[in-house]
Amino acid sequence: MYYKFHGFTQRLVGAAAADAYNPQGLKPIVSTESPALTTSKLASDIPATDSFLGKNKVPDLQKLFQKPDGLPVHLKRGVPDKLLYRTTMALTIGGTIYCLVALYMASQPRNQ
Repeated sequence: MYYKFHGFTQRLVGAAAADAYNPQGLKPIVSTESPALTTSKLASDIPATDSFLGKNKVPDLQKLFQKPDGLPVHLKRGVPDKLLYRTTMALTIGGTIYCLVALYMASQPRNQ
């Protein structure tokens, strides 16, 4: 006898072999019908100049980031990285100063 998990009662119940091997009513992936012959393009048939295929930039970026020039990775791409880094540092320092001032003002007694 075959068993399957019953979703409603949360228990094992007796089942037919086909139901036991396809739990929760899932159907088998393999189709019993023969597939209809269609003409489709294979990946090798598509020319590499199609618009959705772009140039692979990974080797170029690997050369850039693995260059031993002494720069940290977050500054390797030049001016935009430096600008973003300095902006982030300024906001961090400014936020820290603002928090310390707010903490100082909160710690002072109020005048009556």
